[in-house]
Amino acid sequence: MAEQEYDLIVVGSGAGAMLGAIRAQEQGLKTLVVEKTELFGGTSALSGGGIWIPLNYDQKTAGIKDDLETAFGYMKRCVRGMATDDRVLAYVETASKMAEYLRQIGIPYRAMAKYADYYPHIEGSRPGGRTMDPVDFNAARLGLEALETMRPGPPGNQLFGRMSISAFEAHSMLSRELKSRFTILGIMLKYFLDYPWRNKTRRDRRMTGGQALVAGLLTAANKVGVEMWRNSPLKELVQDASGRVTGVIVERNGRCQQINARRGVLLGAGGFERNQEMREQYLNKPTKAEWTATPVGGNTGDAHRAGQAVGAQLALMDWSWGVPTMDVPKEPAFRGIFVERSLPGCMVVNSKGQRFLNESGPYPEFQQAMLAEHAKGNGGVPAWIVFDASFRAQNPMGPLMPGSAVPDSKVRKSWLNNVYWKGETLEDLARQIGVDAAGLQDSARRMTEYARAGKDLDFDRGGNVFDRYYGDPRLKNPNLGPIEKGPFYAMRLWPGEIGTKGGLLTDREGRVLDTQGRIIEGLYCVGNNSASVMGPAYAGAGSTLGPAMTFAFRAVADMVGKPLPIENPHLLGKTV
Repeated sequence: MAEQEYDLIVVGSGAGAMLGAIRAQEQGLKTLVVEKTELFGGTSALSGGGIWIPLNYDQKTAGIKDDLETAFGYMKRCVRGMATDDRVLAYVETASKMAEYLRQIGIPYRAMAKYADYYPHIEGSRPGGRTMDPVDFNAARLGLEALETMRPGPPGNQLFGRMSISAFEAHSMLSRELKSRFTILGIMLKYFLDYPWRNKTRRDRRMTGGQALVAGLLTAANKVGVEMWRNSPLKELVQDASGRVTGVIVERNGRCQQINARRGVLLGAGGFERNQEMREQYLNKPTKAEWTATPVGGNTGDAHRAGQAVGAQLALMDWSWGVPTMDVPKEPAFRGIFVERSLPGCMVVNSKGQRFLNESGPYPEFQQAMLAEHAKGNGGVPAWIVFDASFRAQNPMGPLMPGSAVPDSKVRKSWLNNVYWKGETLEDLARQIGVDAAGLQDSARRMTEYARAGKDLDFDRGGNVFDRYYGDPRLKNPNLGPIEKGPFYAMRLWPGEIGTKGGLLTDREGRVLDTQGRIIEGLYCVGNNSASVMGPAYAGAGSTLGPAMTFAFRAVADMVGKPLPIENPHLLGKTV
């Protein structure tokens, strides 16, 4: 078995893994990245690219006031004791430093002043400004050759499946701002006039969201000289006689190869949601790998198992970053339904035709509600999102563009009774999708009444600032609209996820702990490969990528002998 040696070996190529590799190489550590699949970027490349960063550098520009103690208190309340106080505080203290580092290496972000934390009812939340969105990235900076090695974004994150759109632009469109039509025309015009670029590749020169983040990280990695291997799955970790992790064994070009690591190994290989056996072992039922929105072929828990084999402790293994998903033919993964369900004029029902949740709420809670409803015997898996002709004409839903732009006659014929169902009456629609007709009719009637009154008496949809972010501000309640005009439509939802939350338990430096709580020397872990510092919660948009990169930043500081101190130890153990 051939052997090579580096200072640091990074397993995986998502945001946390890549930032750790770049930072380590800059700090003088010879670094190798090994990626299991044929494309770099992991789930990060499919994401919105947002990061949840309290006290970030752009808050002042956006007119946002924040302070460390308030942010720490909010996050601690969200976590509910499922992550240690010092890890939570380390995140709140370091996240802004990590964001500043991203800016220094050519990946600037902007604060989203109107995007609220996910739990407005929890003390310490903010109505906006802690979530940041990446600035657009020009793919020419990365280069065509490197671009071909990077995972493309999902069609759902693009206009007409090909043109990049930022989170700010998506919000403008969906909230029907006057400028949104001009914004859309500008995006389309810029794309179609860019003949020199489009003659070389179908991928948009303008990169946004997770594509901008990953392209920026790849560009930075190439600049500092990080060595990167694709198609090189991890097989096992190597330890010396003392138990220190000293390298990895990977499979490359059909044979196993040992690679030694003088300073350590950083695991950042994602979750285990693509591993059906592990799903059956850990997650709530029903559970299927096909429902997930993450890359096919990745996130199979290899690094979880490798960590276990050297004595690592696992935590939060029954939790996931849940989201309702939809099966769209010819798309490689199920499509996450993040924002459309919040728009006025739609509702989600169980097999009894009854609503059972706030459709506009955070998507992890949405997925949990689906599973809980199914466990009650009410048929929450699958659930159905139902809307009428007025909604269909004005709004997108999953792969369906607004009917005013793409009417039913232009939609793929094979999608009818497969991606969407259509009935002239609610009774007809209920028969087709197998839900109780009386229940569906009653739910639509109640929703219509609530829309006219401006108050959802069942689930208080639209009752907080988070709900209202994706809504129509011209209405009495931005998230409520009538469901009364035929024909009526339904689309099927599954309890998917954008990753699992459980993994190797780490300390505040990203060092992996064994089953006795002791540090496994030489082994670090970040992202969905590790047990989330967010515990059961999703504090705000960007609660996956923000911690992944922040703890990679802290881990490298520890590797080079300059661990970042806790600056406010007086907050530890303080009751909130």
